[in-house]
Amino acid sequence: MNPDTKKHITEAIETHKKMTAELEQSSIETIVAVAEAITTALRQDGTVFLCGNGGSAADAQHIAGELVGRFTRERKALAAVAFSTDTSVLTCIANDYSYEKVFARQAEALVRKDDILWAFSTSGTSANVIAAARIAKEKGAHIIAFTGRSGSKLEHIADICFCADAESTARSQEIHQLAYHIICDLVERGFANS
Repeated sequence: MNPDTKKHITEAIETHKKMTAELEQSSIETIVAVAEAITTALRQDGTVFLCGNGGSAADAQHIAGELVGRFTRERKALAAVAFSTDTSVLTCIANDYSYEKVFARQAEALVRKDDILWAFSTSGTSANVIAAARIAKEKGAHIIAFTGRSGSKLEHIADICFCADAESTARSQEIHQLAYHIICDLVERGFANS
């Protein structure tokens, strides 16, 4: 086996072990709090808006798909929108304003009081994600952050922050995926048979 391949596998296993140990402490409480906040917002006809860059944009789209479609159970469709999916809107805003405003402008247009903005930034410092979180918070939305570095700017804006503190972005994203799959399952249980 290639040494780099083995290193990736070893790091992933160690990161998952660390999270498993932390599940006894705060991580599981954070995951449950995120699921409860989302369930409450959706029950009150709110919408979950999601944003992130690169792989985090893919995670945002993945979650929107799980909520609007389904995760594992039949239930009513749940309102979720990933800000990274409308290329005409993204390119218009980036061209007419700046890339920093691609999510903030959408938050300004779409987010309402008591909605959820679920913001992904493994660094916790992505300017466009932070700008969207600030706008959404000003509008009275609840901010959920998924980060990969503790004590970040995004964490300080968020109402709830799940931090997958890992050495590499890839490991943080893998933990994010595990956490958001658990969240999707918990939310879906709250809407089963509806």
